[in-house]
Amino acid sequence: MDLSFETVIGLEVHVQLATESKLFCSCPTAYIGTEPNTNVCPACLGLPGSLPSLNRRALELGVKAALALDCSVNAMTRFHRKNYFYPDLPKAFQVSQYDIPLAVSGSMPIFLEGRVKNINITRLHLEEDAGKLVHKTADGRLSGASFSLVDYNRGGVPLAEIVSEPELSSPEEAREYVLTIRRLVRYLEVSDGDMESGSLRVDANISQKCSDGRWGSRVEIKNVNSVRAMERALEYEIIRQREILLNGEEIVQETRHWDDGAGVTRSSRSKEEAHDYRYFPEPDLPPIKIDEELVKYIGCSLPELPWDRRERYIREWGLSQADSVSLSENQDVALYLEKTVAFGADRQLAANWVRTYILRLQNETGVAINDLAVGPEDLASLLVHVKQGSLSSTAAKDVLGIMFALGVKVGAAMEKSGISAGGVSRDALFETVARILEANPAETGVIIAGGDTAVRKRKYLMGLVMKEIRGQAAGEEVSAAFDAVLGSIRDRSL
Repeated sequence: MDLSFETVIGLEVHVQLATESKLFCSCPTAYIGTEPNTNVCPACLGLPGSLPSLNRRALELGVKAALALDCSVNAMTRFHRKNYFYPDLPKAFQVSQYDIPLAVSGSMPIFLEGRVKNINITRLHLEEDAGKLVHKTADGRLSGASFSLVDYNRGGVPLAEIVSEPELSSPEEAREYVLTIRRLVRYLEVSDGDMESGSLRVDANISQKCSDGRWGSRVEIKNVNSVRAMERALEYEIIRQREILLNGEEIVQETRHWDDGAGVTRSSRSKEEAHDYRYFPEPDLPPIKIDEELVKYIGCSLPELPWDRRERYIREWGLSQADSVSLSENQDVALYLEKTVAFGADRQLAANWVRTYILRLQNETGVAINDLAVGPEDLASLLVHVKQGSLSSTAAKDVLGIMFALGVKVGAAMEKSGISAGGVSRDALFETVARILEANPAETGVIIAGGDTAVRKRKYLMGLVMKEIRGQAAGEEVSAAFDAVLGSIRDRSL
């Protein structure tokens, strides 16, 4: 009997919360580029006599993310000690949440290939981060290292761990889930979501359901430091697990390490169960009652969520799915666009210009969109000219470039560029077309004769006209003038 398989994936996404200080002490959370083991204190190192104190801001950011994920926030939560020995834990335990997490039972939609799939969220809980192992190899990876060093600057940094139900069925769905989480936490300003710096990390749990009724044991994959690395690790693990099941063997429940250089997962340790960690309530932190008014206040302050905004752009604005995704994933970009429309710009025209030109100029300059020289009102003023036909798109692009470069308004930019709001007159356009055709008799003859290269020659000469008039006429106007002048030349030659 030919066997078939169903892939089952659940993800644990660890999000570093955007606080200034650590979860249980006042040490700064900055660890990128800082001297190793300098942002530490007795509390985050777990030295005798030190006591933890909960960071209220971390709790608020956790609630904010939980509500955006449609989770129920528990009225009371508490922290536990998760006991395990590893060099990156100076206390030999991690302070985390176990039986009563901050929030439970949420969901989040993901969009893939034109379809929507809701992924249920099991829980969101808070915990402190561990330190970082530094591997003395050329590429900084564990593979090939003869020894490792430990930097505890990251130890104690607040994390929100978001645990999905095992409802993802492919590496592609897993990728879209992680990207959606990353877009959300950035949108809410809960975290910068940067996987390269380690402020967003993913552990993937994967198993196979066989058509003969067998279930492969669950395997956890760690050390995936990019979305692409996660995809590759899952793709490799699917093949590895299916080959084991096809051979009639059993999959070992374990934690495996992704070796990005070799493109394989390697066995790291046997997979622990909850009892292996000997969880017990953190004796130095009392249970925490979550103020109902605080939850209501945070809930009311939530912005329109990116997937809701995306659907509104598609439904009400008539934007494509690709455009709506691009323009809704960053709240500042979305607000810039909507302010541009509020100042009188056409919706679709504004969406196209923000996505195509404003975001490109923002990326080139590295300036935040709210700090750009061209604000929403300035862009709207320019686009009103385009919509009315008093400025062609080509001319408007030139004007926009001057507005960015010199920080001036539309009128001043048009004056500096020599472009008038009324565009080129009909007589001036016909004169320019006639002059260009007369200056290029060979090409003009080919166009009139209608040879194989007539279309290409026509485009070439029309380009010369557009350059001459600085784009101050629409392509249809130039084409009509071409036809009229060519007709006149043809008549004269008969």
